Amino acid sequence: MQLDDPKIHAEVRAVFDRYEAAIAANDTATLDAIFWADIRTVRFGVTEILYGHDAIRAFRSSVARYAARTTRKVHIVTFGPDFAATHLEYERVETGLIGRETKIMARMAEGWRVVSAHVSLLAPADAGLRKK
Repeated sequence: MQLDDPKIHAEVRAVFDRYEAAIAANDTATLDAIFWADIRTVRFGVTEILYGHDAIRAFRSSVARYAARTTRKVHIVTFGPDFAATHLEYERVETGLIGRETKIMARMAEGWRVVSAHVSLLAPADAGLRKK
């Protein structure tokens, strides 16, 4: 298995960047399209546990806007031509809260899709653990 093929890495990074732009714009159509439209898709958020694309879409439609955030670090690993893991460390603007987001992506017939995602925030008490 080839790890981090530059071509595959660029494809995954393009989807990652499209997702980040959609978060900033609260573009729910794009966010929904990036997730695998399947009952097996999972998204664990800061305040929600969602199983299946329908639950994820319902959550997305309930969000008025996402908290503004700045990227601290992006880490992407590709495994062969069809599987990748993306990791984002970010800071919520004007709060100092540090967030982490992991997306597991797979190449489907319709293109790269998030099949599993996990989002979390460090508790303020964990500030001593934060590293840039």
